[in-house]
Amino acid sequence: MPFRVRSKANKGAVEREPSPAPVLYDAAIKLPQIEQDDEFRHVVKKLSVYFRDVIELPSTFEQLRTTAAGTCLRVLVDHLSKSCTNPAIVNALLALKWHYDADKDNQTLSESRSSACEIVAWRFLTRLSEREAVSYCLYEIPGPCSRVSPRRADEEAAASEASPLIPKHNHEHDDDDYVYRPAGSSSKRSQLLSSVSRLTNLSDDMVQEQDPSASFKNLNALEIAAIANAKRFLSQHVVQKIITGIWNGDIIFWDSLSVHSTKEPRFYNPVTADPFSRLRVPKYLKCWEVLFFGIFLALYYAVLLNREEEKVTGYEIALFFWIAAYFYDELSEWIDAGSVFYATDIWNVFDMIMILIGFAFAVLRIIGVAYKDAVTNDLAFNVLALEALFMIPRICSILSLSPYWGTLIPCLKEMGKDFLKFMVLVVIIYVGFLTTFALVGRDTFNFTSMAGILTKIFYGSSSVGFEIMDDIDPFFGPPLMVLFITLSSFLLMGSLTGMLSNSFSRVIAHAKEEYLYVYSVYVLEASTSNRLTHFYPPFNLLAFVIFRPWRLLFPRSDSVRAGRIMLLKATHSPIVGMIQLYEMLRRKAYGDEFAGFKGPTSIAAVRDAANSGAEPRRRLPAMRLISRDATMVEETIPGRHTDDDGFEGQTPVEMQIAELSRKVDELTALVKVLAEKKSA
Repeated sequence: MPFRVRSKANKGAVEREPSPAPVLYDAAIKLPQIEQDDEFRHVVKKLSVYFRDVIELPSTFEQLRTTAAGTCLRVLVDHLSKSCTNPAIVNALLALKWHYDADKDNQTLSESRSSACEIVAWRFLTRLSEREAVSYCLYEIPGPCSRVSPRRADEEAAASEASPLIPKHNHEHDDDDYVYRPAGSSSKRSQLLSSVSRLTNLSDDMVQEQDPSASFKNLNALEIAAIANAKRFLSQHVVQKIITGIWNGDIIFWDSLSVHSTKEPRFYNPVTADPFSRLRVPKYLKCWEVLFFGIFLALYYAVLLNREEEKVTGYEIALFFWIAAYFYDELSEWIDAGSVFYATDIWNVFDMIMILIGFAFAVLRIIGVAYKDAVTNDLAFNVLALEALFMIPRICSILSLSPYWGTLIPCLKEMGKDFLKFMVLVVIIYVGFLTTFALVGRDTFNFTSMAGILTKIFYGSSSVGFEIMDDIDPFFGPPLMVLFITLSSFLLMGSLTGMLSNSFSRVIAHAKEEYLYVYSVYVLEASTSNRLTHFYPPFNLLAFVIFRPWRLLFPRSDSVRAGRIMLLKATHSPIVGMIQLYEMLRRKAYGDEFAGFKGPTSIAAVRDAANSGAEPRRRLPAMRLISRDATMVEETIPGRHTDDDGFEGQTPVEMQIAELSRKVDELTALVKVLAEKKSA
């Protein structure tokens, strides 16, 4: 029965109702009827109307997830899992989550609706089989000019391992060097946010030319989740398994290298797929990145140890070449991923600093050699010495993929922000005392020496202050110095320590979500590029020198693409050979961990079953993956189910106990309400 829930935390609302129950039901609110062929904009509109009607009172995320305040969400998930086969449902929920997060007019209520959208999105996925969850998460919103009936598209797609996970509708491929506006760029982000706001206010009579969903074209649910900062959604097990499949290359977006290849998410089949498509796997990209930085570090030490001020050595030329390749690779990554995605990874900040230091060294070195200026040459090598401060941690950035180290990085990042904010207060106090001491003791100490003394005191050398306080001024010096030492050594340092401790405790509770979010963004930006041919550095410079002039003369020529493919195969064949050898040995040792994703079930099968009156597969009890002979098979487990948050459910006895506990909680809340009414 459709209903509305009013939070039992709002006692005033309960007291005014004649019903003794703390949860109220409103039969006037209808569940959204989402048809199979509904466009993305209509799905967003229908869902927004439902959330607007059922979420009328502010509730926290935990209240919506665990208490009766979230009953409306559980009913919606049940309704969607039984009747909805629209492939854009998860995309729409996450787009709405972003819309409500950006609504500052009713911030508290909007936060509740935002959490509700995120909860419904991941609970809907837990009702699906793993294969179907992949299809929904990687479904890309078709453009307004390429709308094809989902049924027709499904009939055209073969349900096999070699077929795409989702049908593509007249998908236009992007040229390798064609400059486009990525989904993560700042301007694109603003455009998307404006579009989703218009989607929620969309009227039924709006003409197609005014369709605001055009900005979401070719975005899948995972990309929308990353842009919308849906960290709880991305940290769910069902979503992380999909992202891990992309990381390991079990789910790929390019399966062949040819002039007419298109970007389509598929399950990797080593029999039919082009071996060179493995170059786009994020795991191998990361391995090459570590190797690239290792060679970078070796050249760095070779230049500093074989220091020649009068001429440019071969090591320096190789280092300049490496820096240029590094810069071009980072520029390509920024163009592909966009500034928002790019800035999410803290290591990209290190990359930019390293490139700036490298360019500064190259400019100073060329000037020093050209004019035979020893001072400039010394400055150039001193600047290059700063590179190690960022290069060593950058090589060790691979540790951030470990859950332990990756959890600490968000904590350190937030603690650094709090530290910088606190230092504003420290600087204000420091400047005040420095001005006073410099003026009072102007006959004994100059401004520079006084600044050095106060800095030593601030960092713990309190004895220095006691020794010179009489020299500053016999009357004002001692009390002012004692006050400054007390403030710096006890009050400020104690406050800073306590604040950083609280910051660490606050962030560590959600550090896993932050780590999984950064990890997910890295996987998505490394795998969803629209470039067919991706050259590893330093081979990217070779492609740039050969094909950039050609691209300027023939911007849309297929011969350019064919030439890039030939060069890629010629230069990367040894790398592909090592990847193939590794995967062959890995399959023999561990089997195919993600074979459970590769079953025949697809969105098409679900739609056909729904239209034929058969029971959809996702309405079966929970599925569990069991390893047998290095393959994964699905087994239905009677008497157990998967709960709404993706955890394995209880047995019937445990379910009855949980239901009794819930009723006891509701009865306790009712008793509290009656007691307060009686006392009032």
